[in-house]
Amino acid sequence: MASSRFTDFLEGGPLLQTERRVWPKWPLLVILALLVLPVGQAWAETAPAPATAPAPAIDNGVTAWMLMSSALVLLMVPGLALFYGGMVRAKNVLNMFLCCMVAIGVIGMHWIFIGYAIAFPANAPILSIGGFNILGFDPGLVMLRVFSEPGQMYRLAMSGDATNAVPTGVPELAFVMFQGKFAIITPALIVGAVAERIRFGPFILFMLIWSTIVYCPVAYCVWNVQGALWTYGVFDFAGGTVVHVLAGVSSLALCLVIGPRVGYGKIPMPPHSLGLTLIGAGLLWFGWFGFNAGSTIAIPGSELKDFMGISAMAFTATQVAAAAAATVWMFVEWWHVGKPTILGFASGMVAGLVVITPCAGHVNPGGAMVIGLIGGVVCYGGTQLKKIFNYDDSLDAFGVHGVGGAAGALLVGIFAIRPLIDDKAPGGMTQFIKQAVGLGIATVFAFVMTYVIATIIHKTIGMRVSVDDEQTGLDLALHGEKGYHLDEDLIV
Repeated sequence: MASSRFTDFLEGGPLLQTERRVWPKWPLLVILALLVLPVGQAWAETAPAPATAPAPAIDNGVTAWMLMSSALVLLMVPGLALFYGGMVRAKNVLNMFLCCMVAIGVIGMHWIFIGYAIAFPANAPILSIGGFNILGFDPGLVMLRVFSEPGQMYRLAMSGDATNAVPTGVPELAFVMFQGKFAIITPALIVGAVAERIRFGPFILFMLIWSTIVYCPVAYCVWNVQGALWTYGVFDFAGGTVVHVLAGVSSLALCLVIGPRVGYGKIPMPPHSLGLTLIGAGLLWFGWFGFNAGSTIAIPGSELKDFMGISAMAFTATQVAAAAAATVWMFVEWWHVGKPTILGFASGMVAGLVVITPCAGHVNPGGAMVIGLIGGVVCYGGTQLKKIFNYDDSLDAFGVHGVGGAAGALLVGIFAIRPLIDDKAPGGMTQFIKQAVGLGIATVFAFVMTYVIATIIHKTIGMRVSVDDEQTGLDLALHGEKGYHLDEDLIV
């Protein structure tokens, strides 16, 4: 009824009609407008203007590079899946793919929920020893809640200065995403040491606990400007210590807890598809340019004007070192076993990338080549250690990442040419000692904590598959799938 009466009113219906004349509707609309407009004008004059925060000074070019670098680092995870997946036996290829890729989901959520709050809090530390900050935590960064507060959504990441930090021009959310990709790939590297025998569910649990107790606190100490090793002066441009040493040393601890594969050293266990491994290594190399050249975001504010120049320096060092290590590994293997192999060349590529990671933005191209050559030889030797000490590091996670990361962490102390300290290049014995101290602390902490975490999980719910499942293959036993159906008639 109300609707009908309102319609009649607008259309000059029966309500406005008399027996003698029909009232036109336009005068009523004019009167209505005259009544409404003053009210609206008064509201506009008295209502407070909405608060507008000044637009942040976002550097669109550098921000675009950071977003691209983040995407490149994420691409390294499927690259790692292919690299590792090709080296296992065919019956375990899908399990290896999933053990790598699942970190994107599980650790990707962990990083947003609590990881970033532990690794990169800007507030006061919650644990300090002898004036060195060991642990931090910012409740406001849990679930990234702070970015929902007024004026905080586009706040800028600050430069890598303990004091007098300045905005980098990059939104902090871009930094959150970039660092999140490092948090994702690091625990995924560990699975290479225990390939073909680890239970999937317990490994996910291990990743979550390990990321919380091992990765995030060390990232705080090394990369946060309040952290103990940062303030001590340890250089780690893109993760030689935080990523590769932690993953490599933890790999060794985990494989010692779980033990070797059934038949290890007695039956052949050749890689099932070295083509996949080589493609994976190529994708890792491609993504590593973002891994290293994107890490320029942590430079001091005084060097922000040189941001992309230092990125170009890191980019170049990455290319040179990887090429040098792949080549020298191939020739060393050729001399040692009599033939160059695809697996050796691919492993050399990754070894060069690992060893240059802590050095990338600190060294010149010549230094990068020497570092790559040394890294190729050292990592080749690292892969031979398991034959001497008889532990089953299935895919040489410790031999390449642990040994290579440690070599790079030390070599940056010798070859670093920036940042300048008191108008002098930082490379030298003083910096080398700082690097050795940082490496020693990270190594002991990672090994002990990983051994304890793995032992507790293994003794309670079990981390290793049964002998029957291992012989059947983890693809079928754990996932009910097969990577290949070459023995079946697929023609319909």
